[in-house]
Amino acid sequence: MQRAERRAAILEAAMELIAERGYRRTSLAAVAERAGLTQQGLLHHFPSKELLLVGVLEARDRWDAAAAASGSWRTDTLAQLVEYNATRPGIVQAYTVLSADSVTEDHPARAFFEARFRAVREALAGALRAEFGDTLPGGLTPERAAPLLVAVMDGLQLQWLLDPERVDLPASFRDFLRLLGGGEAGPVAGEGSGAGRAEGAGPVEGAGREGGAGDDAGAGKGGCAR
Repeated sequence: MQRAERRAAILEAAMELIAERGYRRTSLAAVAERAGLTQQGLLHHFPSKELLLVGVLEARDRWDAAAAASGSWRTDTLAQLVEYNATRPGIVQAYTVLSADSVTEDHPARAFFEARFRAVREALAGALRAEFGDTLPGGLTPERAAPLLVAVMDGLQLQWLLDPERVDLPASFRDFLRLLGGGEAGPVAGEGSGAGRAEGAGPVEGAGREGGAGDDAGAGKGGCAR
């Protein structure tokens, strides 16, 4: 097996296990066993769990970017991505924990998240400019609105992981997009409906919910390879 193929197999195994067990309960030993390697063999490709998770998130970002038609993002594409995220709480949990940890000096994921947030802000500014021009209805430029959009996406994901029964992730994000575009928000998202719970399976990671998304058992077993 070529090096690239072996790395891909490791990342696929890691994603499967994160979907099944959650971030905290996924060990390097378990990933190595699933990928058909020794733990030492896995460490040759990914020297730490943090770097393995960075690899998982990089792969996730590549697949998400490919989901945007013709490589360009619009707000409706973002809303669809958030809906898809609601089907894979294990990956969302890994992203949330690792991004928070990366603010410390010399963290192995710090450079990844610094570069990622810059790229995401630029991409979102481009999406907003394509949809609204140089000024949004509220008077903000796309460059000033883009960090707010990132903050809302990440903040809603955190609230949803902690309280999925009361926070409807997709509906709340669509409410914010309507406000950003100068419209009015819809009904209160997720009130009493549990609509923010991840049910069913996405094309990459299944997420049949059995408990709260924040309890590390976040996803079901429908996934294979975000």
